[in-house]
Amino acid sequence: MLSRPVVRASRLYCRCYASSASTPPPMLLKIRNDMKTAMKNKDTNRLSVLRSLLSQTLNASKTSSPINTDMQMLALLRKSANASRAASEEFKAAGREDLVEKEEQQLKVLEEYAGGVETVGEDEIRNTVKELVNGMKAEGVKMQMGDVLKRVFAPEVLGEKNVEKGEVAKIVKEVMAES
Repeated sequence: MLSRPVVRASRLYCRCYASSASTPPPMLLKIRNDMKTAMKNKDTNRLSVLRSLLSQTLNASKTSSPINTDMQMLALLRKSANASRAASEEFKAAGREDLVEKEEQQLKVLEEYAGGVETVGEDEIRNTVKELVNGMKAEGVKMQMGDVLKRVFAPEVLGEKNVEKGEVAKIVKEVMAES
């Protein structure tokens, strides 16, 4: 008997990779590029601060609240700066001037990056809140802190801009007390 060759259809497997990760915030990209520059220039102090920041962002990415915006990056920078200030004060109390100097150098680097994030000024926030509160009064709506904050953080008002929520809440409280 003659054997028939078995013809198999060749199967091509295609894999599609989808990425749900969005682009990193511009400040994070700047920190990564500056880290490369610090490596080339052998700037050990700046390099250690930048490595620490990247490590903190990596750790945050593994939690339920990863760093996706410049405002979250700014919060991380301020948190690190506050920790550095506290450490510096403790070292002063202990009489360790060498460590105080090191912490102050790290603090300068952190403040340099924190100053690089543009946020909405207090005057603009105050004016926006006053307009909203006056509009709510004209409508006859009962003003409560939560309602005012919802309207302030609406996408068409301040939702799309870089603002600190704590600062906005403080200003809303002041404006509501005035009126």
